[in-house]
Amino acid sequence: MVNLIWVAMAIIGIVFAMINGTMNEVNEAIFKSAKEAVTISIGMISILVFWLGLMKIAEEAGLLERLAAFFKPLVRRLFPEVPANHPALGYIVSNMIANMFGLGNAATPMGIKAMEELKKLNGHKDEASRSMVTFLAINTSSITLIPATVISIRMTYDSASPGEIIGTTLVASTISTVGAVFIDRYYYWKRMRKGGKR
Repeated sequence: MVNLIWVAMAIIGIVFAMINGTMNEVNEAIFKSAKEAVTISIGMISILVFWLGLMKIAEEAGLLERLAAFFKPLVRRLFPEVPANHPALGYIVSNMIANMFGLGNAATPMGIKAMEELKKLNGHKDEASRSMVTFLAINTSSITLIPATVISIRMTYDSASPGEIIGTTLVASTISTVGAVFIDRYYYWKRMRKGGKR
């Protein structure tokens, strides 16, 4: 559906430009945007490779395992209906850690695997389970310690201080995650009071 929306927007824009005689400006914008996209991508690749390399070192050193063990009690409280040694918990913790370091691209595969495992626990139903909703809320808001992707974009555009957003990003993402968890719990509690299903 999203692909159809993008195609429709592109076609409408081109037709509108042809009618108004602004195709030259559209062509210029297309090539300028393509050049910027390549520049941003190369900048992001360098930062992502650096952080993914650090995460690999942390994994080899056992740091990720310790972080996973540290977060497991919290994750168990957030997802009480998921069995203690279920693979979903491992994927959820890995996704949270990757998001904390601003590695959205690395977090996505973990998030997909976590959702697949949660769907299995839900009996492959079309309706999302409590755990699936909670995970989606946490994954979308996600506390970010180091916004690597945003820092790389700021570096690409010659920011005087690309890392100055770390503090504000941490505060904003913490507030959004806490808010997402409270809202998730509030609606779950409200549904339970009405005698709804999990």
